[in-house]
Amino acid sequence: MEKHYGQILEHVIRSNGFNISELSRLLNVNRRSIYNWFNMPRIRPEIIFKIGCALRYDFSKEFPELFRPEEFSKKICLRNPEKTAALDRSGDRWEHKYIALLEKYNEMLLNQVEQLYSSGVCRSLFNFGVPLIAEFAIHF
Repeated sequence: MEKHYGQILEHVIRSNGFNISELSRLLNVNRRSIYNWFNMPRIRPEIIFKIGCALRYDFSKEFPELFRPEEFSKKICLRNPEKTAALDRSGDRWEHKYIALLEKYNEMLLNQVEQLYSSGVCRSLFNFGVPLIAEFAIHF
Protein backbone atom coordinates (compact mmCIF):
# COMPACT_ATOMS: atom_id res chain seq x y z
CA MET A 1 0.00 0.00 0.00
CA GLU A 2 1.35 3.41 -0.98
CA LYS A 3 1.78 6.23 1.53
CA HIS A 4 -0.73 9.07 1.46
CA TYR A 5 1.54 12.04 2.15
CA GLY A 6 -1.30 14.42 2.96
CA GLN A 7 -2.83 12.12 5.59
CA ILE A 8 0.56 11.57 7.21
CA LEU A 9 1.17 15.31 7.24
CA GLU A 10 -2.24 15.98 8.76
CA HIS A 11 -1.75 13.29 11.41
CA VAL A 12 1.62 14.72 12.48
CA ILE A 13 0.33 18.29 12.57
CA ARG A 14 -2.83 17.47 14.52
CA SER A 15 -1.32 14.89 16.89
CA ASN A 16 1.41 17.33 17.91
CA GLY A 17 -1.08 20.13 18.49
CA PHE A 18 0.23 22.50 15.84
CA ASN A 19 -2.09 25.37 14.96
CA ILE A 20 -3.16 25.43 11.29
CA SER A 21 -3.64 29.21 11.28
CA GLU A 22 -0.19 29.80 12.73
CA LEU A 23 1.33 27.35 10.26
CA SER A 24 -0.34 29.11 7.34
CA ARG A 25 1.03 32.43 8.58
CA LEU A 26 4.55 31.02 8.91
CA LEU A 27 4.42 29.51 5.42
CA ASN A 28 2.77 32.58 3.93
CA VAL A 29 -0.09 30.54 2.45
CA ASN A 30 -3.78 30.50 3.24
CA ARG A 31 -5.36 27.85 5.45
CA ARG A 32 -7.22 26.39 2.48
CA SER A 33 -3.88 25.44 0.88
CA ILE A 34 -2.92 23.47 3.96
CA TYR A 35 -6.25 21.64 3.99
CA ASN A 36 -5.81 20.90 0.27
CA TRP A 37 -2.38 19.42 1.00
CA PHE A 38 -4.00 17.10 3.55
CA ASN A 39 -6.11 15.62 0.70
CA MET A 40 -3.19 15.10 -1.67
CA PRO A 41 -1.74 11.58 -1.93
CA ARG A 42 1.60 13.05 -3.05
CA ILE A 43 3.12 16.33 -1.89
CA ARG A 44 6.30 17.85 -3.21
CA PRO A 45 9.23 17.28 -0.83
CA GLU A 46 9.93 21.04 -0.77
CA ILE A 47 6.51 21.68 0.75
CA ILE A 48 6.95 18.99 3.39
CA PHE A 49 10.38 20.37 4.14
CA LYS A 50 9.08 23.94 4.56
CA ILE A 51 6.35 22.69 6.89
CA GLY A 52 8.95 20.79 8.92
CA CYS A 53 11.14 23.87 9.18
CA ALA A 54 8.21 26.08 10.17
CA LEU A 55 7.14 23.62 12.87
CA ARG A 56 10.69 22.59 13.74
CA TYR A 57 9.65 19.01 13.18
CA ASP A 58 11.83 16.30 11.62
CA PHE A 59 9.77 14.57 8.92
CA SER A 60 12.60 12.14 8.11
CA LYS A 61 10.91 9.60 10.41
CA GLU A 62 7.70 9.68 8.39
CA PHE A 63 9.38 10.12 5.00
CA PRO A 64 12.75 8.33 5.06
CA GLU A 65 12.60 8.05 1.27
CA LEU A 66 12.61 11.85 1.02
CA PHE A 67 14.80 13.05 3.87
CA ARG A 68 17.81 11.86 5.83
CA PRO A 69 17.73 12.68 9.56
CA GLU A 70 21.05 14.52 9.58
CA GLU A 71 20.17 16.54 6.49
CA PHE A 72 16.83 17.61 7.89
CA SER A 73 18.15 18.49 11.34
CA LYS A 74 20.95 20.60 9.86
CA LYS A 75 18.43 22.59 7.88
CA ILE A 76 16.25 23.09 10.94
CA CYS A 77 19.25 24.28 12.93
CA LEU A 78 20.01 26.80 10.19
CA ARG A 79 16.59 28.36 10.54
CA ASN A 80 17.15 32.05 11.04
CA PRO A 81 14.87 33.66 13.66
CA GLU A 82 15.81 37.13 12.40
CA LYS A 83 14.39 36.22 9.00
CA THR A 84 11.06 35.22 10.55
CA ALA A 85 11.00 38.45 12.55
CA ALA A 86 11.79 40.41 9.39
CA LEU A 87 8.86 38.75 7.62
CA ASP A 88 6.58 39.76 10.48
CA ARG A 89 7.92 43.31 10.36
CA SER A 90 7.39 43.52 6.60
CA GLY A 91 3.64 43.16 7.15
CA ASP A 92 3.79 45.98 9.68
CA ARG A 93 5.79 48.07 7.23
CA TRP A 94 3.06 47.85 4.59
CA GLU A 95 0.43 48.71 7.16
CA HIS A 96 2.38 51.81 8.21
CA LYS A 97 2.90 52.83 4.58
CA TYR A 98 -0.82 52.46 3.93
CA ILE A 99 -1.74 54.55 6.97
CA ALA A 100 0.80 57.24 6.00
CA LEU A 101 -0.65 57.33 2.49
CA LEU A 102 -4.19 57.68 3.85
CA GLU A 103 -3.10 60.52 6.12
CA LYS A 104 -1.43 62.35 3.22
CA TYR A 105 -4.53 61.87 1.10
CA ASN A 106 -6.79 63.22 3.86
CA GLU A 107 -4.48 66.20 4.30
CA MET A 108 -4.59 66.88 0.57
CA LEU A 109 -8.40 66.73 0.57
CA LEU A 110 -8.60 69.10 3.53
CA ASN A 111 -6.25 71.54 1.78
CA GLN A 112 -8.43 71.47 -1.32
CA VAL A 113 -11.56 72.04 0.73
CA GLU A 114 -9.90 74.93 2.57
CA GLN A 115 -8.96 76.48 -0.78
CA LEU A 116 -12.51 76.08 -2.06
CA TYR A 117 -13.92 77.45 1.17
CA SER A 118 -11.65 80.48 1.11
CA SER A 119 -12.61 81.15 -2.51
CA GLY A 120 -16.28 81.11 -1.54
CA VAL A 121 -17.27 78.10 -3.66
CA CYS A 122 -18.21 75.89 -0.72
CA ARG A 123 -20.16 78.66 0.98
CA SER A 124 -22.19 79.37 -2.14
CA LEU A 125 -22.93 75.67 -2.69
CA PHE A 126 -23.96 75.29 0.92
CA ASN A 127 -26.28 78.29 0.61
CA PHE A 128 -28.01 76.57 -2.33
CA GLY A 129 -28.79 73.52 -0.19
CA VAL A 130 -25.85 71.32 -1.23
CA PRO A 131 -24.41 70.12 2.06
CA LEU A 132 -20.80 69.09 1.87
CA ILE A 133 -19.11 66.75 4.27
CA ALA A 134 -15.89 68.61 3.65
CA GLU A 135 -17.59 71.82 4.78
CA PHE A 136 -18.40 70.12 8.04
CA ALA A 137 -14.87 68.70 8.36
CA ILE A 138 -13.22 72.12 8.25
CA HIS A 139 -14.75 73.07 11.56
CA PHE A 140 -13.14 70.13 13.38
